[in-house]
Amino acid sequence: MRVSAPLIRWGGLAGSMATAGTAWLGGSGFERVPSINPVTLLSGQRGVLLPILWVTGTAVLILARWFGRHVVPSTRWALITAALWFVPVLPFLPLGSADVYSYACQGYVQQAGGDPYAAGVGSSGCPWLGSVASSWVDSPAPYGPLFLLVAARVVGLAGDSLAGVIAGLRVVALGGVALIAAGVPVLARRCGIDPGRAVWMVLACPIVLVHLVSGAHNDALMAGLIVCGLALAASRVSPGWLVAAGALLGLAVGVKATAIVVVPFAVLAAKRGLRPALPLAGGLVLSTLALALASGRGFGWVAGLLRSGDSVTWGSPPTAVGLTIKALTGYDAVPATRLLGIVVLAGILVWLALRAWRQGKALDGAGLALAATVLCAPVFHPWYALWPLAVLAATRAESRWLLGLCALAATLTTPAGYNWGLYTRIPGAIVVTVALAWLGARAVRRRVPA
Repeated sequence: MRVSAPLIRWGGLAGSMATAGTAWLGGSGFERVPSINPVTLLSGQRGVLLPILWVTGTAVLILARWFGRHVVPSTRWALITAALWFVPVLPFLPLGSADVYSYACQGYVQQAGGDPYAAGVGSSGCPWLGSVASSWVDSPAPYGPLFLLVAARVVGLAGDSLAGVIAGLRVVALGGVALIAAGVPVLARRCGIDPGRAVWMVLACPIVLVHLVSGAHNDALMAGLIVCGLALAASRVSPGWLVAAGALLGLAVGVKATAIVVVPFAVLAAKRGLRPALPLAGGLVLSTLALALASGRGFGWVAGLLRSGDSVTWGSPPTAVGLTIKALTGYDAVPATRLLGIVVLAGILVWLALRAWRQGKALDGAGLALAATVLCAPVFHPWYALWPLAVLAATRAESRWLLGLCALAATLTTPAGYNWGLYTRIPGAIVVTVALAWLGARAVRRRVPA
């Protein structure tokens, strides 16, 4: 079924406007109260218009992205269409998560001279503590020093205005989206993929509108820096540009540590054997040291990563397997399966690097490495799907499984940010475990001769 480009553009805009309506009626508010959870949403306790707009807006955006991939006339058209879709949600409350409020308080602590890596924001004197989700009140910041510096700067400019801080953090997220928009076409051309389709696959994804533009997640900045760093590395230019590529990847690590998994693939993307390793590593180390010094926090943020696994839902396959074992036997296997997931991830990353070395598919390997990191990590949040999407859109723009998984991820939260995974923990874990077993059996059958 083919749909015209104008219908895709304006139909998607209608979906975005419906989504903006949910932000107006029931986004993540300045006071964190359990008033808009799955029970109140489905029962219509806040009015039936809220769930209708949420379901309708999400469905229309998913369908517009799905059918639009066949009618994208140009990269410019894709960029303008996505930008039009972003506009309606900007004046309203954040959607899909309350993390932006924890960003605000962590920026406040950094701006006030405190150490966000030493403890949670609960005792920091942050004036917006009432908006922070309880899971982050006592948890140290798990983000790198670059994001702390950025958040502190936003707080310094906005002063006591929480609305101003949210607006500033959205500007930062939009900057990350702009970096994605700049880097994806370059990667797509390197891989022989239509850049317009690649840009469409990323920017038209509802995850971008809901969780990056509206929710202002720092994943936008990390993904944008990764994409631009890979684009520079793949351009096969002078050593100075390779240093710049390494610096960009170092900045990405300075937002979230998971960006480090793409560094070996950036070296391979330069297609000069191991010769680019030194300038790339030099740029990465220089930017990392500069951030550690500028923030005044050194490498204390590494300890905060240890608390990033506090959430226990079936979105993480290793966690889902552990939950299933616990449901069936009573034994809490979650810590063991999470540890096994990390071991499996290490093996996958090594295999992907060797594959990229042999086959010359470094950029695809980088995207798959990010995908493996998301799937093997102890915790999954819907916006994590953007990490691999931003790269794989340039190497696998026609991948239906990537489109499908990202569409599924876009449906996993309520407007106010409550995760459906918390309310369907055991049934969801069993479904994921069965799916993993089926996929494993299918892979074995393909390798074993009949």
